[in-house]
Amino acid sequence: MTGCPVDDTAVLNALFADSPQGLFVFDAERKVTRYNPAGRGVRGLSAGDVVGHVVDDFAPGEAGEFRALIDEVFATGEPLRSRLVRGPSPSDPQVTLAVEVSLFPLRSRDGGIPGLVGVVEDVTERQAAADRLAVLSAVHASVGSTLEVGTTAEELVRALVPAYADAASVDLLEDGPGGGAPRAGPVPTDVPLRRVAFGPPTFEPARKKGDSLPFPFPTPFTQALNDTHARLVQVAPDDPWLSADRDGFAPLIAADVRSMIVAPLMARDTLLGLLTLYRNRTEAFEEADLDVARQAAATASAHLDNARSYRREHTVASALQRRLQPGEIPRLTAVETAHVYLPEGAGGAWFDVIPLSGTRVALVVGDVTGHGIEAAATMGQLRIALRTLALQDLEPDEVLIHLNEVAAQLPAADTSAADRHTATCAIVVYDPVSRQCTMIRAGHPAPVVVDPDGSPLVVDVPQGPPLGAGGGQPFTSTVVQLAPGSLLALCTRGLLASGDEGETAAGHDLENVLATTSRPLQELCDTAVYRMAPSRQDDAVLLLARFHALAPERVADWTLPPDPIVVGTARRLVHQQLAAWHLDGASFTTELIVSELVTNAIRYGKGPVRLRLIHDQRRLLSEVTDANSVSPHLRHARTSDEGGRGLFIVMRLSSHWGVRHSRRDKTIWSEQDLDEASSDALTLMDAFDLADVAEL
Repeated sequence: MTGCPVDDTAVLNALFADSPQGLFVFDAERKVTRYNPAGRGVRGLSAGDVVGHVVDDFAPGEAGEFRALIDEVFATGEPLRSRLVRGPSPSDPQVTLAVEVSLFPLRSRDGGIPGLVGVVEDVTERQAAADRLAVLSAVHASVGSTLEVGTTAEELVRALVPAYADAASVDLLEDGPGGGAPRAGPVPTDVPLRRVAFGPPTFEPARKKGDSLPFPFPTPFTQALNDTHARLVQVAPDDPWLSADRDGFAPLIAADVRSMIVAPLMARDTLLGLLTLYRNRTEAFEEADLDVARQAAATASAHLDNARSYRREHTVASALQRRLQPGEIPRLTAVETAHVYLPEGAGGAWFDVIPLSGTRVALVVGDVTGHGIEAAATMGQLRIALRTLALQDLEPDEVLIHLNEVAAQLPAADTSAADRHTATCAIVVYDPVSRQCTMIRAGHPAPVVVDPDGSPLVVDVPQGPPLGAGGGQPFTSTVVQLAPGSLLALCTRGLLASGDEGETAAGHDLENVLATTSRPLQELCDTAVYRMAPSRQDDAVLLLARFHALAPERVADWTLPPDPIVVGTARRLVHQQLAAWHLDGASFTTELIVSELVTNAIRYGKGPVRLRLIHDQRRLLSEVTDANSVSPHLRHARTSDEGGRGLFIVMRLSSHWGVRHSRRDKTIWSEQDLDEASSDALTLMDAFDLADVAEL
């Protein structure tokens, strides 16, 4: 059976209606007679803006550029393929398009060319990626022809302007005393930076080439100096950081700068200076441009000479502070965190994020009185002591009682202080299973808490005495239950004491910053610094936490009678639960652990036995709780002993284990790393007789 012939008009109608590409028909007068309104780049334009108009009325590119291509095809009669044209989008002039244009002549029967068909393909994203690669290639090829700092900086600016940015600057730290090599360590935000390169000459900034000045504080420049992270900044005239130096930043506003990137220049973990890129005529920078700036800065940094200036004692004290702060913050189920640490006064501020048993976490911020190396050393002693006490799973008030005793034995960093106390501290412990948050403080500003909807949550945390002050006053904690998504802020007085309104008003300012709870935490940290302008005379620490809840299906909890027969029941419950969690490979090891823990609780404990399993990402936690407060002791059994190997087996099979005490009971817990091969159980079977293992 022969099908019906396809109508040519129907084919054309379908093509012009559904093609994702821009299709145009031009007559001999270069006017559009038909086009595809669904084509990307012309969406939103009415037919009246296109049909009957010459291409210059709506096409991207320089004036006459598209028209010249059409004239070329009419003149030569030859098709033109894949010619790149750039320019503002006809539907949104704020957006720059890159399109590939192909033109094909329409021939009449007598050989004439009454019109053309144009095919326009949007290649904006593809071309942007190619442009970024081309910029990096230019940086690699042209930067570093000499070992002279000024020449290298100028080469970097020329490679980036105007191909990638409308303007660029390189600011370097001054040479150290005697021209010595720079040393790894933090950079105070009041350190002067010398402008060694800027372009183009038509862009006139307030900071001229050769000027050696500190950047206004707090601004994206000082933030990048502080944490050495590149920043993409969308610039608006009412941005709060511009108020740090209205006159100095006036040229940015006058030049209509819409976005900029501030990228640290780093070499072997040493900060050399800042590379800043500006855009005002072209489109604003995007997130993808951050990688280009980082790589360009890294390439240039390898060729730049050493340049750094510090006041000796200030530098040493600040370096010691940084060294004593936590390293990489662990990623936890309970919370996500971000922080700002500004060692402006070379004092003794510190913070910590401490993972605890049972997926809990402790958040700590403290501040030592005084400045200099003595304050930094005291801070290090207190931070290590607090972490050690917290890892013993003590209650927060017990932690502060013991920490207060430690502080009382330390010499005050500021021997002229009238109150003679050593430090202040605030501790928050959060449990993602129960969503309970325990807060306590010793002479420290109260935590700021915001609900997921951005409303401040009033939490009365009693003010305890400062650490080392003596007097025997108690530390009292407050317990609240927080909804998932709640934000908490802990900070030092250096962040709150910059204004004349006092700590209470500053706390309200911080609540206003945190009200936009959906923003990334690091953005909130930066915004808090911009708005609150911390003191330049004291350290400032801000630790933000967004709380999460552990899903109920990740927790299994049973209460068992204190009868030896339930040991087998416990093993069966563990086996069934791990099968439900698809963790069958960990079943044998976990059953051994739980068998020993439950057996110990029945033999030596009191009351009913509580068994709890928690599946937390790549960890498996087993907990057994009883009412006896006496802790078990690990001992080494002799070959002839029939028992005594239980806790040794638990230790061998666990990545971590320990005992947690409360006022009513104790919990022995074991943590297994599910990423590691579960071969320890078989190793133990080789180490002990099968009868010993079977006895468990």
